[in-house]
Amino acid sequence: MINGGMASIFNFILHIEDYLGSIIQAYGSETYLILFLIIFLETGIVVAPFLPGDSLLFAAGAFASQGLLGPGWLFLLLGLAAIAGDAVNYAIGHKVGEKIFEKDRPFISEDYLQRTRNFYNKHGKKTIILARFLPIIRTFAPFIAGIGKMKYQEFAFYNIVGGLVWVGLFVFGGYFFGNMPVVQENFALVIVAVIIISFIPPLVEFWRHRSR
Repeated sequence: MINGGMASIFNFILHIEDYLGSIIQAYGSETYLILFLIIFLETGIVVAPFLPGDSLLFAAGAFASQGLLGPGWLFLLLGLAAIAGDAVNYAIGHKVGEKIFEKDRPFISEDYLQRTRNFYNKHGKKTIILARFLPIIRTFAPFIAGIGKMKYQEFAFYNIVGGLVWVGLFVFGGYFFGNMPVVQENFALVIVAVIIISFIPPLVEFWRHRSR
């Protein structure tokens, strides 16, 4: 059942342009609300790291290049969703604290939590920005920051910068490149490339950290 669920998620991500196109056709302007909720949940609810992030933003930008969505509205609304999501995630981590590690929780992977904690310990406050480009870790980073009692003023700064950079990069990337014939004809491969490229900034930072 788990494997089947993962296969469905993977299929959704690879063919996200078909699903998003159907949503736009069916719901029109309400698509903005649907996208807002998906981005908010993916970043704000620690049990939902499986929701698409990078690929959804890029696909939304691609549809904006066709005039079906407004790039400015996407940037503003989804940027707000990403920032608000991380803020809620931080608040949950700050309130729950270390209690999350005291018992097994079926919807929260202790392995993911520990990996994120290790990443946070290595890269400090910049994790809030770097993690935006790492699926799964993106969902757990603000949660770990809350557990670690990171000052909210500092967290808010990195949260806003990271959220706007992340959303802007992928939405406007999709807007400027999504209408190219080669991209439209090979959209699934482009989505895979987008996911791979999203790992580059954190890997560069990790390499620099190891070098020092």
